[in-house]
Amino acid sequence: MKAGVRALGVAESYRTQTSTLAGAVVRASRVVDDFVFGTCTVGGTDATATVSTLFDRLDRPDVQYVLVAGIAPAWFNVVDLHALADATDRPVLAVSFEESDGLTDSIREAFDGRAAKRRLATYRAQPDRQRVSVGDDTVFVRSVGVPDDEAAEVVRAFTPTGGRPEPLRVARLAARAADQFRRDRLPDEGQ
Repeated sequence: MKAGVRALGVAESYRTQTSTLAGAVVRASRVVDDFVFGTCTVGGTDATATVSTLFDRLDRPDVQYVLVAGIAPAWFNVVDLHALADATDRPVLAVSFEESDGLTDSIREAFDGRAAKRRLATYRAQPDRQRVSVGDDTVFVRSVGVPDDEAAEVVRAFTPTGGRPEPLRVARLAARAADQFRRDRLPDEGQ
């Protein structure tokens, strides 16, 4: 992959009813080009719209891929990868870092009635996870807009060491710092 290829990585940090989402535009060469921040509701259903808004606010036509840390940030605020790919007109990859049997049982335990049905419908509509070896680590990738082999290539190209692609690593650091800033600056939000 060429060094100048850019990906938007989106990760979160939360300790309150609002989750801080950070987007980091990172080149395959590991150069960080841009940041964007937003919020979504913990336990809500607005994560897909928030990530789409982050992408739009960046106004970066040079971003070629969107990477999201996990499929259910902010306590099961499930990201619809198909809707996000349509909204951004970019391939979307959700990368998770632990093996699991899925979220169906956890969603059923956390939500009732329509709230559970809505999240389960979105979750079940997503592509299956594929196991991707990255050096000595393994990540799990769902992709829309690219075949599985290209998704694996993208993840590997953006992962210099460890098992976390650089756009997601940088976004996670930025989200944590922004979340801390919000709590320090705006103590009422940290309650």
